[in-house]
Amino acid sequence: MTAQTETPDTVTTVYQVSGMSCGHCEGSVSTEISGLPGVTSVKAVASTGEVTVVSAAPLDEAAVRAAVDEAGFELVGRA
Repeated sequence: MTAQTETPDTVTTVYQVSGMSCGHCEGSVSTEISGLPGVTSVKAVASTGEVTVVSAAPLDEAAVRAAVDEAGFELVGRA
């Protein structure tokens, strides 16, 4: 199951990230993903490992993976 929805102006994708355990982790992941071109909103939830990303267009998963890696966590895939 792919958690991705599209509206005329945005794409919302939910990713699964392993290793987040606190608010600081959420902030680190959110900051890195927010730096990707086209990203308008990021919400990371450590308790579930889900990261919801709203962007202007579908994101390249390799770019998201690199951003999550930079934050020190692992992108498992789409939730």
